[in-house]
Amino acid sequence: MNVSNLEGAYTALVTPMLNASLQLDELAERVDGQVKAGIAGLAPAGTTGESPTLTHAEHLEVIRCVVQAAAGRVPVLAGTGSNSTAEAVSLTKAADDAGADAFLIVAPYYNKPSQDGLFNHFGAIAEITEKPIVLYSIPGRCGIEIETDTVARLHEAYPQIQAIKEAGGSCDKVSELRRQLGSDFSILSGDDGLTLPFISCGAKGVISVASNLIPEKIVQMTALANDNDFQAAGAVHHAYHTLFRDLFVEPNPVPAKYLLKRMGLLQSDEVRLPLSRLSTENQNLLDQLATELGLL
Repeated sequence: MNVSNLEGAYTALVTPMLNASLQLDELAERVDGQVKAGIAGLAPAGTTGESPTLTHAEHLEVIRCVVQAAAGRVPVLAGTGSNSTAEAVSLTKAADDAGADAFLIVAPYYNKPSQDGLFNHFGAIAEITEKPIVLYSIPGRCGIEIETDTVARLHEAYPQIQAIKEAGGSCDKVSELRRQLGSDFSILSGDDGLTLPFISCGAKGVISVASNLIPEKIVQMTALANDNDFQAAGAVHHAYHTLFRDLFVEPNPVPAKYLLKRMGLLQSDEVRLPLSRLSTENQNLLDQLATELGLL
């Protein structure tokens, strides 16, 4: 699949689990539902997919399952990042062989490299594939930011690095990315609640958690915003802004999996340690919210 000019709504897929085992049939069902809802693409094996606690074999099982279930209908942006460059290169090679259309690669976490270290890290990955790479900057989880100058250097040196998932919460950063890299480089929001302001500053879409639950609404909101109809897009945003907020009342994807189970879209809300199931207090909170939004 030819992937270029990434824009619109992409879903950061959860990974269904039961009794510590992957539920690949359920994952395939979720993929089919997402495609039928009009989603622009799918991002498996990222943070929302609990990649930190997947074995390498499971990580690739998830990617292969999504590629097979998507069947070329939408692009698959496989999560292949790591804080080890060698591991990220290995995962990217394997995901490439598995048929992924592009790669979503998070900044190295915990070891906090310099910007030169980031340049060399992402460069080493870009050296082994010509498929599109989406950088993922999320300082709150990684402890570092992929700075705008580094993004520009990477895009110039490796044209296949053609997008960034920006989850630093700053409209200034989005504006600066757009100014330096131009309209051919895609900026995607990493936060559902910031999709609209980010698009107004030059982003082209979102890699969404909420679209696991309400894909049609996220597709609609993003399309309206990209058409500069911010009044209509804002109406969707305001209708669901409490969901965008409360999906992170506990660490992602714990609340999302809970609601997917309550909506009958997953048989279990199981997550892997060190994550734990949603507290009773927050179950009550999300039950009330989901009832108000007509999700149950």
